[in-house]
Amino acid sequence: MMTGTLTHRLATLADEAALAALMRRAIDELQRPFLTPDQVQASHAFMGLDSRLIADGTYFVVEEGDAIAGCGGWSRRATAYGGNHSAGRDDRLLDPATEAARVRAMYTHPDHVRKGVGTLVLSLCQAAARAEGFAALELSATLAGAPLYRSFGFVDVRAFEDSGVPMMLMRKAVA
Repeated sequence: MMTGTLTHRLATLADEAALAALMRRAIDELQRPFLTPDQVQASHAFMGLDSRLIADGTYFVVEEGDAIAGCGGWSRRATAYGGNHSAGRDDRLLDPATEAARVRAMYTHPDHVRKGVGTLVLSLCQAAARAEGFAALELSATLAGAPLYRSFGFVDVRAFEDSGVPMMLMRKAVA
């Protein structure tokens, strides 16, 4: 589907290597203005690819031409954030009547920032979660991502840290 020069599709297992490389580069380059070098390095311990999102069919790839411009998705599962290697994962299915769907693993390639990649992913996530009966979305934002999420209507719930990296739990009603 076209959105300006951006297209989107569901991610497949064949995308994993390219997505993991994009995520590493995004963490290293886009977090740098907001975090110390040690915090950027610590981010790799809990951020990254979550294959469960791909398997669940809730993870999107955004492309500009032949290049992957970004990725991100949502989850009907309890895990709030993190990659395959992260501690504390919880595959329990959320109750759409009482719990918020999770927006997860949003990354933009550094060459494609400020082109609408994140807004497109958020729009796709919101529509899909609403179609499954969820009335709200939650996400765990980095300092770099929080301005985008606020511009999309998310509000700050509480600040927290993971491995010394500042984060913000954010929420948005979608019903």
